[in-house]
Amino acid sequence: MSDEVILYTNPMSRGRIARWMLEEVGVRYRREVLSFGGTMKSGDYLRLNPMGKVPTLVHGDSIVTEGAAICAYLADAFPQAGLAPPQRERAAYYRWLFFAAGPLEAAVSNRALGFHVPEDRRAMIGYGSYDEVLATLEGALSDQSFIAGSSFTAADVYVGSHLMWGMQFGSIEKRPAFEAYVAHLHDRPAHLRATELDDADMQELQAGQEP
Repeated sequence: MSDEVILYTNPMSRGRIARWMLEEVGVRYRREVLSFGGTMKSGDYLRLNPMGKVPTLVHGDSIVTEGAAICAYLADAFPQAGLAPPQRERAAYYRWLFFAAGPLEAAVSNRALGFHVPEDRRAMIGYGSYDEVLATLEGALSDQSFIAGSSFTAADVYVGSHLMWGMQFGSIEKRPAFEAYVAHLHDRPAHLRATELDDADMQELQAGQEP
């Protein structure tokens, strides 16, 4: 596909996930940095993403929001990058990509907000409890370097991002399996490039300049 790729983002957001994924894919893209409560809520942007949030990916006529969806979309749109397993081998890939987008993010966000699910109400909540979510993910990572098998995939971009941020800011407990896992990811060239680009955008925003 030759259509232009545009990433709408902010360096202090989940847009960092999409940028890392774009750097892994290796496709040329244009980034548009939006401000919270400002350009993110503009009429033009709301026509792309009515939630008024980032990231949003535009690829030709296609519009994709939500970090996990962007990761999966890019892996499929640019298969030459090898970031999705063969179709018949995607069970673990889909499972953990959406486990992180659903149970993990919900459990971590609720805990950070001070909301704890009463034990007798856990059946009502998809993730059950924060402890069960972390134990499940820890078990999956206890004996392998990548979340979906023997090779790095888009699922590692998404799961790895959550664990890196969560452990950095204290919303996810530092456990040996988590630390060993992110150690395999942190120094990937694409992750380092994306981090450098986002950090540069953050410095410009903090200086009151337009990136």
